[in-house]
Formats: sequence, structure tokens, C-alpha cells
Amino acid sequence: MHVGIAVNPVAGMGGRVGLKGTDGKVAEAVERGAEPRAPDRARRMVDRLAAVAPETTVSVAADPMGESIVREAGFDPVRVVDPFDGGPPEPTETTAAHTAAVVRAFAGTDGKEGGSDAGETADPVEIVLFVGGDGTAADVAEALEGTDVPMLGVPAGVKVYSSVFAVSPEDAAEVAASFSRTERREVMDIDEDAYREGEVHPELRGVAHVPVADDLQSSKQTASGTVESLAEGVAADIRERDGEGVTFVLGPGSTVGAIKDELGFDPSPIGVDMWRDGEVIVRDATEAEILDALGEENVIVVSPIGGQGFVFGRGNPQISPAVIRRCDLRIVASRAKLDDVRALRVDTDDPDLDAELAGWVRVRVGKFETRMMKIV
Repeated sequence: MHVGIAVNPVAGMGGRVGLKGTDGKVAEAVERGAEPRAPDRARRMVDRLAAVAPETTVSVAADPMGESIVREAGFDPVRVVDPFDGGPPEPTETTAAHTAAVVRAFAGTDGKEGGSDAGETADPVEIVLFVGGDGTAADVAEALEGTDVPMLGVPAGVKVYSSVFAVSPEDAAEVAASFSRTERREVMDIDEDAYREGEVHPELRGVAHVPVADDLQSSKQTASGTVESLAEGVAADIRERDGEGVTFVLGPGSTVGAIKDELGFDPSPIGVDMWRDGEVIVRDATEAEILDALGEENVIVVSPIGGQGFVFGRGNPQISPAVIRRCDLRIVASRAKLDDVRALRVDTDDPDLDAELAGWVRVRVGKFETRMMKIV
């Protein structure tokens, strides 16, 4: 097997610092203290690939787009392209154009004949494994347009609406090592500026060849169904704890947004708000602000993404492993939303925590009703 591995080192940096994405916000994310997320997720994928398919031939781009990560895993990769003029840039200086140049080189469609800038010549890869979010997926799909080379994403962005991603970094490695056929799947992206204002307008950016496997996520879909009685019941439970010093970390999304409305405050658009003793204590909180505001007793209230089932790891990176470990968990969802998913999922960037969260959980689906669902 011959794979090309491309890492978007800035993907997802804006999440934990409250930016809901990184498009056009890399400098601000860095100023807020954001740390790169994609390299660690790439490392998990490559380490797993080395374990399940050590004889894999790997093509890479120059750092910071993945070469050293691949070498550290024990592979002897072929650098087929160095898209950077004047030496390697800072990770925060990589662009969509760099991603496109790398993927075209993997597919053999860049028109270069070798040389120091082009890297070594190599046969076209059998699959492109990329690490990033929906924007990266769109860049990869565009670069592969007109070819039969499949693509598969390691999710590292904030949004991750597209159906071209594996559920986890390890799953991406196992799918790449074992797939036998592909299917056409949609590549979606949204306007991040509108997203930050609470408006979600998914746009189809392309259709790409993707391996057929069970461990792929679906496109994000918004499930229908009323949440009014659910929101009323959960809000009543929260009010019962007013005066006890319990801190509620209220996640993003329309379902928890209805609970916030029922509590009587205007929720932050697609953000995390915190409630204690009858009032909002932090609005649109970053990870650091959540950690600073947590008390002795803390409860996270989140709803899984419709169509995907992710409780953590898609759209709520502010609720980080450090936050989760200090809180009890309450999952809420409409019946219609749960009818659309087979199981719940988590992807917290902490495999040990993912394993601890796995198992059967009780999901609130109405004013009083609950349903048992399994986190896999």
C-alpha cells in the first residue's frame, strides 16, 4: 500500500479558545494562547498505521505538514514535495494553497518533473490521508478532482460536517490499511464568520472517492422533533440546584440552546455558557475560562450532533478533557435525533478518557423520560 499523508498544522487551533474555527483567525488564536491540535492527532494516526501496516510506503510533504511525524513513527517516507519557498515556515503560516500543492504531488497531477523544490519522484499514492477539518477536506477534494485517488480525513477541525472523515485517528489508519473499495461521498463546509454569529449554512464543496468502511462518520444532519418539553424539564432540574453552588457547563447547539432559553437568558451563538445559582457566570466561554469558573460540584449538559452522534469532539472543543474530568455528564437529545444515530461517540483528544466514557449512558429525551444509549 502507498499512502500520502498531509497535515494541516493549524486545523482546530481556534476551538478551545472560543473562536469556533481557525479560518482567517490563526493569528488571533495564537494571541489567545491556542496550541496546535492537528500534529498530535496525526501522530496517533501514523503510530497506528505503523502498528497495523508497517510495510506501507508513505509519501509526505516537508514539515510542518507531516514529514517528521511520519519518520518518528518508524517509516522511511518519500518527500515528494516541499511547497515552501525560502525554507520551512512557522506552522501558523501554512495555507490552503500549500495543502493543494501537496495533494497534487501525491496524485501525480502537479506537472513537476522533480528537482529540489518538487522533491523525489514517486508513483501516485493509493489514498491520501489528511489531517484537518472541513476546509482542509474541501482543499484536498478540489486538488484530487478528475482523479480516482480516494481521500480519508483524520478529524482535527472544530466543525467537521463532511462525511469524508474517520471517527478517530486510529480508525483512519485501520480503514486506510484494509479498505477494498470506495464510494462517492460529500464534502461540506460552512462560512465560519456566519457560524460564529450562530448561523449555520452548510455548502456542498465537492464529492470525493472515500473508502467504504463502518468507521466513517456521516454528514452532520439536524434532526427534526420538538425539544420544548425536554428543555422545560432540564431547566427545572437546573433551577432546583440554584443556591447549592452547582456549576452547569451548558454546551452549544440548538437542543441545549432551548434549555438556555428556558432558563431565561440569551445564549451565545454556538458557544458554551456557564450557569450557577440562578445566573450566567460566563458567556461564550473558552476552555481556560471554564476551568477558572468551575467549582466543587460541576455538571456538563451537552447534546450529541444529529446524524453523527458525537457528544464530544465535534463543535465543542472548549469542553476539553481537563474540563470533562472535573464534571458530571448529562446528555440530552430529542427522540428524533437519537432515532437518527446508532450509537453515541466521543473524540476528546485523550484516548484514555474516550475509553472511560465508553459504555451505556442515560440520555434525557423528554420532560421526565430517558433512553439508554451506548457510547462506543
